[in-house]
Amino acid sequence: MNYHWNWRIFFEPAPNGTGSYLDMLLSGLVLTLQTAICAWIVALTFGSVIGVLRTLPSNIAGRIGFAYVELFRNMPLLVQLFLWFFVLPEIVPQAWGLWLKQMAHAPFYTAAAGIGLFMSARVAEQLRAGINSLPRGQGLAATALGLTTLQKYRYVLLPMAFRIILPPLTSEFLNTIKNTSVAITIGLIELTGQARAMQEFSFQVFEAFTAATLLYLLVNAVVVTAMRLLERRVAIPGYITGK
Repeated sequence: MNYHWNWRIFFEPAPNGTGSYLDMLLSGLVLTLQTAICAWIVALTFGSVIGVLRTLPSNIAGRIGFAYVELFRNMPLLVQLFLWFFVLPEIVPQAWGLWLKQMAHAPFYTAAAGIGLFMSARVAEQLRAGINSLPRGQGLAATALGLTTLQKYRYVLLPMAFRIILPPLTSEFLNTIKNTSVAITIGLIELTGQARAMQEFSFQVFEAFTAATLLYLLVNAVVVTAMRLLERRVAIPGYITGK
């Protein structure tokens, strides 16, 4: 059976009443970006804390950081989303579980938190590697100046480490954007979900997922370009080459 290509399908009205099929995909793209940005904020916040814990001269802090990383890094993202969305409301007190089930936009919040925690383990490892790559003398000099541990990380180690790990952090942010597609399994109709809905409505499967692919590539290209400009702006001589 021959496939009937129809590239004009994007400008035809969608059955769900939200406009054209192109409008469907663009609304999914917006939701993808919103989810990815929220998840990235969670990942940076928790990842920074855990990354610091893993470099502190404390066995307890190191073990806590290690356990956190191993828990979230070694469990598949899909399993984690299922646990947060389906299992958590059943094991917490009944009132809390009922609130979670009835919460508006629950798939969005679950996806943002679940993907963010999953990615935070990877961010923590990147930050740990960045801090450990710094010359030991920087930390010793900060201590000699009378800085507390908090001040040493705040003013000396973290500003340097984050600049060094900008390239791998770019890759992690791109992974965060792509990981939002997994959230379709808990009912979040982001870009992949809208592409799937389009092909179910119109049976133009190749057009739908070709458009979704191009939109993902466009977003990734914008992110990579922006991060390269940022890398050049904050480059540290001897650590990052401003190519």
